[in-house]
Amino acid sequence: MAKKHEISLPPASQADIAHQRLEEMIVTLQLPPGSHWSEEGLADQIGIGRTPVREAVKRLQADYLVSILPRHGLMITEINVHDQLMVIEFRRELEAFISKRAALRITTSDKELLATAAREIDTAGVKGNLEKYLREVFNANQLIAKAAGNPFAARSISPLHALSRRFYYRYEEDLQNLRAMGGLHADRARAVIQQDEHLAVEKANALLDQIESYTRKIFNLSVAAS
Repeated sequence: MAKKHEISLPPASQADIAHQRLEEMIVTLQLPPGSHWSEEGLADQIGIGRTPVREAVKRLQADYLVSILPRHGLMITEINVHDQLMVIEFRRELEAFISKRAALRITTSDKELLATAAREIDTAGVKGNLEKYLREVFNANQLIAKAAGNPFAARSISPLHALSRRFYYRYEEDLQNLRAMGGLHADRARAVIQQDEHLAVEKANALLDQIESYTRKIFNLSVAAS
């Protein structure tokens, strides 16, 4: 198979683009859980050279989306419902912290971007467009984490968001709650825009309550089926 045309961008930009593309392919199960790959194979998939892909894979490994197999390439991690409950436990604390700080510190320009993301999330939820919904949730989460002004918190929550988006993509067909989840994400974003720190924390907790509820539902179904 001929390789796809490689994109001519500075190495750092290529690594960022490689990470973004591979993460989205993992989240949307185009790279299925448990599948095995080489760096060259991933480079062919996205049309970016092996060096930036190697950097992206290191980041994906740190985000628990990829496991490196010595002398055997790499594997896309499996989806584990029990692990997902632990993700939610930690994410709940970080979301409250980040939402509160973002409400205090968000800039006018980021308010405008976040308002757009909130509208797009609502629209995608109403229309049932799961891929669009996940992209806009990604955008909103990044804007809120940036607005919080704490790079350590932002770096800590990023892999939790990726794992959560992949889990939701996998099970949304069983849950059928995209409209409701879109509303919760949009409500949290709008509380941040209003710079109401107490409301932002309240909406973040409401969002995580629903996320935990549906994850426990899937957990119970998986236990019953085993």
